This record gives sequence, C-alpha cells and structure tokens, in this order.
Amino acid sequence: MPEHTFKLNGKQITVDVEDDVRLLWVIRDLLGLTGPKYGCGINVCKACTSHINGKAFNPCSVQVKDVEASDEITTIEGLPDTVGEELHPMQEAWLDHDVVQCGYCQPGQIMAAVAKVKQAQAKGREITDADIEEIRNVCRCGTYFRIREAIKDGSTRM
Repeated sequence: MPEHTFKLNGKQITVDVEDDVRLLWVIRDLLGLTGPKYGCGINVCKACTSHINGKAFNPCSVQVKDVEASDEITTIEGLPDTVGEELHPMQEAWLDHDVVQCGYCQPGQIMAAVAKVKQAQAKGREITDADIEEIRNVCRCGTYFRIREAIKDGSTRM
C-alpha cells in the first residue's frame, strides 16, 4: 500500500493507505481522531471542517494522495494554541454562550470560525457580520444566533 506523510496537529505522521481514501477516513478511522464529524461526505454540511495550513477545509472532499508532506492539518483536537490551556478562546466562547444543543456540528463550526477570525485579523481588521455570513457550516439544531454571538466574543479573545 502507498505511504502518505503529513503533519497532523503538530506531529509528522505516515499512514499506509490507498491513494483514493478520503482524508476524513484517515483522520477518523486510521488515526483515531473523532473531532471532525462525518456528515455528508460531499463538502456541503461542513461538519468535518478542519484546517490545512491554517485555512478551513473539509477533509471529506480531499483524497489522501492530494495532501503533501509539507501540509499541516489541524483538527479540533489540535486547536488549543495557548501554552497550558485546555481550550482555545473560541471554544471558551462557545461554552460561555451555551451554543451547543446536540453538538455534532460544533467542532466544524468552531474550526470554521477560528479560520475566519484569523483571516480577518490577517487583513488587520475585526470580524464583521459579512465575514460570519460567509461561514456555510450547517447546524441542524438551528443555534445560529448563539453561534454568531460566540464567534464575535471569541474573536475578541483571540
């Protein structure tokens, strides 16, 4: 079987898997990280949203052969980026705003929010309502108002 190497949550890993296996299945089934959720498998619901080289992407729509050895994949499990902290500031905002109902889509929602806030910060500005509208993650419970409020609050903490 072919070997594929990339960085996952700060650690270089190598997996033996066929080229056409979707990255989501590599992350979940082979590597045991269950934060990115399977929802649709066609890049629509975005429950699996993770980061590749700091940008939001959906591993359900990427074959493992398309990931380079230099690519850095970050899942919700690798998100906390402050030394000695258990949670990322956006995760803390999620809890403070009581966003979660069923919780299934929340890892993807948080990953999309963090990427969007970092995108705005890179442009030297605060996140706007228009930025938040660009986030297309689906929440079947409909907690969009609380998601929006948590993103705004979390962006002030990042």
